[in-house]
Amino acid sequence: MEVEPSAIACVSPSIILCSILHPFALWDHQNYCKIGVWAPRPEQGSSTDPALQTQPSQQSKPEEGIHEGIRDLIHEFLELFYVTYGSFIPLSETDILEHLKNKCNTDFNDKKLNIHLEVLKYKAGLASIPMNCFKVDYNKHTLTLEDLSTLDDQNWVNDQVINMYGELIMEATEHKVHFFNSFFHRQLVAKGYEGVKRWTKKVDLFSKSLLLIPIHLEIHWSLITVDMANHHIHYYDSQGIVFKYTIENIMRYILAEAKEKKQATYQNGIPQQKNDSDCGVFVLEYCKCLALKEPLQFTQDDMPKVRKRIYKELCDCKLSD
Repeated sequence: MEVEPSAIACVSPSIILCSILHPFALWDHQNYCKIGVWAPRPEQGSSTDPALQTQPSQQSKPEEGIHEGIRDLIHEFLELFYVTYGSFIPLSETDILEHLKNKCNTDFNDKKLNIHLEVLKYKAGLASIPMNCFKVDYNKHTLTLEDLSTLDDQNWVNDQVINMYGELIMEATEHKVHFFNSFFHRQLVAKGYEGVKRWTKKVDLFSKSLLLIPIHLEIHWSLITVDMANHHIHYYDSQGIVFKYTIENIMRYILAEAKEKKQATYQNGIPQQKNDSDCGVFVLEYCKCLALKEPLQFTQDDMPKVRKRIYKELCDCKLSD
């Protein structure tokens, strides 16, 4: 696939990108192939082994064929990955090894392939600049590459990522769970119940099993959930902080919405963050686990992997299994 400069391509119904794509950017693999990773082609007549001299072509060609074939498969995968996700942010070495395993029916985990170096070489050889026009459209949500880049490393995830992921959660639960827009609580605080009354005009909250309400307080994300069946409110914060007034805000909202009293409870022992940048990612993982009734079995160490998974899920417009 080739995309001309400034051209626009539709990769899937939800993904649009424009960029200069340079597939298989580094065909001159012999210039940088690391000795020891792949066996070099033996020179004709250089072997002193009589057994090898009798069949020189049969001994050298298979190795060279594997060399070129595997390298081409890696580049093929990287090209498709770049077009699909707009960047290499969610890429992991496991993705490449899985691709090779599927294509070759061989486990390459023990082959000592220098995949990291191969990826660096490929990225350095790309003639295109980052796909700044790359975007994901889903329902009423649009994510740009800038939005998706908030999932990179230890960046703070933004409202656009939070809200589209919440949409995917509702779809995955067949709308038995309701996810409030991240601006809901701010509007509730600013204008009270009347300011958000119309937000649920077409939604029957009391037919839902669970309400998920992300709370964004300047530079920190946390989550409030409402168990509609048991009339319980729970607070999830990856730094172990409880902002009591936010719970009271939601309590007053539920009372106004339902005309009946609910009892707030607190749940301890939830996964905690150990830095100042992953609170939004923790909130999204809380939401997914709670909505799908999965145990909260993740830690700070899982955050890099979780960020990559969320990035892919947003581009794929569905939650992964």
